[in-house]
Amino acid sequence: MTTVAATLDPTTADPTLLLLTVEEAARRLGIGRTTCFALIASGELESVKVGSLRRIPVDALVAYVGRLRGASASSMGDA
Repeated sequence: MTTVAATLDPTTADPTLLLLTVEEAARRLGIGRTTCFALIASGELESVKVGSLRRIPVDALVAYVGRLRGASASSMGDA
């Protein structure tokens, strides 16, 4: 039997999902929901509309973190 707590637990999330809710994406990035919406609004984090729903492709998270890592490495190289 699935409980509400088990459904909300990030450790039980379905790893095969291709599109994540803003809340799921924020949880995976370790940031707040508001920050995640700000990243979407600024264009830093790609999102798509599915009907009236906003979803973030999993590979968009990987691309965003990759850009952060690249920016971090290049700023360290400048020091």
